[in-house]
Amino acid sequence: MLQFFSKYKFFGIVLFVLSAIIISIIYAILKPKKILPIYEPEMVNTELVDSTVQYIRKYHKIADFKLINQNGEVITQENYKDKIYVADFFFTTCQTICPIMTGHMKEIQERLKDDHDVLLLSHSVTPKIDSVARLKKYAVEKGVDDAKWNLVTGDKKQIYDLARKSYLAAKSDGDGGPYDMVHTENFVLVDKKKQIRGFYDGTNPEDIDKLIEDIAILKKGNK
Repeated sequence: MLQFFSKYKFFGIVLFVLSAIIISIIYAILKPKKILPIYEPEMVNTELVDSTVQYIRKYHKIADFKLINQNGEVITQENYKDKIYVADFFFTTCQTICPIMTGHMKEIQERLKDDHDVLLLSHSVTPKIDSVARLKKYAVEKGVDDAKWNLVTGDKKQIYDLARKSYLAAKSDGDGGPYDMVHTENFVLVDKKKQIRGFYDGTNPEDIDKLIEDIAILKKGNK
């Protein structure tokens, strides 16, 4: 009996390996491809969306913009044309969630530093306070790579409209003061078609890992 099994031992090993390969191939074929959703205003918490766009169900895209970065350069949608990018909202004097968010943006910058298809964009929600000089100082302190990451200031109404009508990522107190918009911890993933493909907690390390994974999905041609 032992001689019988010994005689066919090699055959059994080969059969086992082939079976494992075949099962793996079948699983890969049958496993559904992960598809990232395209977020429309209707799908997002109404607190984060301006009332004028809350009921939009399709074709939502990030509006064109014209802002100034930490180097005094004009930044528009053209700088992000055919790019995947991560956007957020912050202010340099924030002492609560902003340092954590900025640290995680820096982590994304470092993890994707050689990926020229991915950029970062941080909007100041206190543009009157966050001058170009202040943004530059902040950028140097935080290790911002100017080629990959823009910190932008500019017209307050434009920034607030972008936050609530385009990126769907900020609450408004509506008091008209310098802090009349409450920015959230959201990082927003935007695809090459200017569509929102994900929201992530910019203070949560696990969400940063998920964001990196979702960027990889977009780069594989996810539509």
